[in-house]
Amino acid sequence: MDLRSEKVQRILSKYKFHDVAVEELNKIHRIYPEMKPVTGTYTFSDSTQKTLLKLIGNIPVKFEGCSYNFPIQLWLMDSFPFTPPICLLRPTNNMIIREGKHVDTKGRIHLPGLANWDYPKSSVVLLLSEMISKFEEDPPLSSKSTGDNNPNDLLAYVSNLQINEGGVRHYDQPISKVSVIGGGDLGMASVMSILAKGSVDKLVFIDVAESSTKGGSTDLEIFSLPKVEVSRDLSASAGSRVVVVTANAWSSEQSYISVVQTNVDLYSGIIPNLVRFSPNAVILIASQPVDIMTHIAWKQSGLPPNRVIGAGCNLDSERLCHTLDINLNTHKQAWVIGELSDNKVPVMSSIGLGSSMQPEIAQGSSSAKPLLDRAFEIMKNRGQRSWSVGLSIADITNSIVANTKKAHSVSTLAQGWGGIGAEVFLSLPCILGSNGSTRLAGVLLEQEEDSKLKDSVSSLSSLMTQLRI
Repeated sequence: MDLRSEKVQRILSKYKFHDVAVEELNKIHRIYPEMKPVTGTYTFSDSTQKTLLKLIGNIPVKFEGCSYNFPIQLWLMDSFPFTPPICLLRPTNNMIIREGKHVDTKGRIHLPGLANWDYPKSSVVLLLSEMISKFEEDPPLSSKSTGDNNPNDLLAYVSNLQINEGGVRHYDQPISKVSVIGGGDLGMASVMSILAKGSVDKLVFIDVAESSTKGGSTDLEIFSLPKVEVSRDLSASAGSRVVVVTANAWSSEQSYISVVQTNVDLYSGIIPNLVRFSPNAVILIASQPVDIMTHIAWKQSGLPPNRVIGAGCNLDSERLCHTLDINLNTHKQAWVIGELSDNKVPVMSSIGLGSSMQPEIAQGSSSAKPLLDRAFEIMKNRGQRSWSVGLSIADITNSIVANTKKAHSVSTLAQGWGGIGAEVFLSLPCILGSNGSTRLAGVLLEQEEDSKLKDSVSSLSSLMTQLRI
């Protein structure tokens, strides 16, 4: 967001929480770059006036299978972001405001997110997502019947809204849409595995040109599959419930830091756009290194941490459960947690498999360690092949789309879990559903396992400081 204007800087300098406000404005720009900052004089209900910063721009609203741009303006109070913005429609001359549940006759917008504003849990990025969702249910703008709309003006598309006396006629929208971003073996394996689960109505496979994991999209176009759309345009992912990112930008000729930085740079052109097209989606990361790239995706997305997760140790966790159940006759839920590296550690649940009770992690016990070590020994040569990871991705995706509330070990923000103070992403047991992830409560681990987690926290934190985000 261009905040270099002398007028903008002068007004922004008077804001009570200047640095936090600038950080929030930059987050907004990453997701909604068309929202522009300008200065203006706002008149309050008591006729007092104040010069403030406001954001003006358009938000994309889907209706009747098409996308429309609704013009809005957000007045930012001088205590922003700790107080909510005043949000208004900004209709053009050929538009009329439709009073409704979320918009009054003067065009002021009223949403639960505004009424319950609580920074930092609340943000403008989340507010705009809510605004888009509510406007898709009940569009607040329609066109004056002048008959001279300019078909080249994107805003004129609003005139196509069909509004009856009984309200808005909703268009048929796929119940469950999933997008996979990035080709190659893992992308293809993910597509085929998600399809096999049968829980999606539409699956979009997007081959990213900049990714080194290209390929497969042409074959899918040749051998067309039901429910699958192949594209090379990120906008095809719009309206997804889950977006899986498998894209990587590997090069064997670079240092490890340089390779990861290349992936970070690749993500900067992908993640903000994906969130813009699917603001209510859960983002599932499978790029490597998965814990770092999930952390990067979260920072670039502006989404709450429960809606950005990584595939992490889910595959190892499912293998561990199977090994304990079939090979070692131990019928309890178990997970592999920590960094997807040699430092990952197994933990067991105190709840048996198939129980209807909420799963929880058992406190560290030396009696369970030999059993878990034996299971790890049986598993150690299985590897992480593309088709195996694809099946794991499909398993996670299904839990989100079908709202199963199943516990998976996925890469998530670990800060605050089990005494972890640093902002890092590690695989932890989480309940997955339509709203994303909810971590299980942290526990005290045995000394060896705790030491491995601390080593991972240290190494991941160090790597993050060396990257340009």
